[in-house]
Amino acid sequence: MLQEIQEIAVGEGPTARRLAVLARSGREPGIVWLGGFMSDMRSTKAEALDLWAEKAGRAYLRFDYSGHGESGGIFEEGTISRWLEDTLAVLNRFAPSRPILVGSSMGGWISLLATRELLKVAPERAPAGIVLIAPAIDFTERLMWDRFPDAIKQAIEETGVFHRPSPYSETPYPITRTLIEDGRRHLLFGETIATGCPVHILQGMKDPDVPWDHAMKLVEHLPGDNVSTTLIKDGDHRLSRPEDLDRLVAAIEAIA
Repeated sequence: MLQEIQEIAVGEGPTARRLAVLARSGREPGIVWLGGFMSDMRSTKAEALDLWAEKAGRAYLRFDYSGHGESGGIFEEGTISRWLEDTLAVLNRFAPSRPILVGSSMGGWISLLATRELLKVAPERAPAGIVLIAPAIDFTERLMWDRFPDAIKQAIEETGVFHRPSPYSETPYPITRTLIEDGRRHLLFGETIATGCPVHILQGMKDPDVPWDHAMKLVEHLPGDNVSTTLIKDGDHRLSRPEDLDRLVAAIEAIA
């Protein structure tokens, strides 16, 4: 069934932006898709989950962060704070009471940050479960800044942006100083991460962007939760092959 884009306004004044949302009604707990850095809600995995949700009669919610896909805003103005604000606004407006969050790459970090915020202010709306695909926790610091050579760090500090080539796009990814600096406000490693729900991590062992030991480090930070980890020996970062999508659906169905 063709779905119509819904819109939600987030922010005020110069930070106001319009977010594009696709919401499928169905049985709860509903699924909420949180995509990756410079990805969108019509990616292979997001579309595959929509087909599964339609067949299974499950509620399914997806949206584009500001500056991504069909949402308004400028990508270069995006930060973890802004995309977290986008996520919480969409969850508050559209999500069922206790959804299952499915976070891919950056969406994994956003999932955990959103969960932490919900547990503080609205525990009755905290997720019933979380599925993370190659979770890029603290990626602006651990997977970018810490890996950048001095020349790139200097370029970011002096010019405010570095255009990083990407194997996933013909257009380089702009990495801004604002993104890096804001990311430091949201770092999770170094302290216990509490979710209050089951967590399943899917991680490719041939992922060049989020190494599998990064996922294992996340497991160490989730000591109080029921955590399952699936390491896929020949899996890459995208994990979008048919067998990977089957694993994703199975992980969701195992939660509820």
